[in-house]
Amino acid sequence: MSGKIIFFEERNFQGRSYECVSDCSELASHLSRCSSCRVESGRFVVYDQPNFTGQQFLLTRGEYPEYQSTTGFSDCIQSCRAVPLHKGPFKMRIYELKNFEGQMHELTEDCSSIKDSYHMSDMQSCNVMDGHWLMFEEPNYEGRMFYLRPGEYRNLREISPDDTRFNSVRRIIEP
Repeated sequence: MSGKIIFFEERNFQGRSYECVSDCSELASHLSRCSSCRVESGRFVVYDQPNFTGQQFLLTRGEYPEYQSTTGFSDCIQSCRAVPLHKGPFKMRIYELKNFEGQMHELTEDCSSIKDSYHMSDMQSCNVMDGHWLMFEEPNYEGRMFYLRPGEYRNLREISPDDTRFNSVRRIIEP
């Protein structure tokens, strides 16, 4: 079994609920709103917009009776994506420019500062070969985060609503 998250319409696990064990692009079709949730197993990235867009936050096993104070979302959870268990190696190539151009570095571990570690002025594309990763707009895994599954990301500017620059990267590893 991958994971299980239960969403509730009201704070403190009150009101109608919806159980989810996989990706859900539109929670509004199941609940009028989502104000609290409980992760019974696994990990989920939750989004404040439908179709896996908007602000993101990684939720691990635990209770979130009033998720706004935990995640900083101003509105409710609109969609979620299950993060699969990954037990193998982690590997990601980051590029200074879009379309895999410019300076390139290969990561197999977390990096708290792209600028300090690799002297890159920017990171505009990447190729996630193994594992699941989180990118952050600030060094030391701070600021808004973005979830990356294995695949090619030719223009990282397209995954954020504004001109976000990414400054740190962390693997999603088992606790």
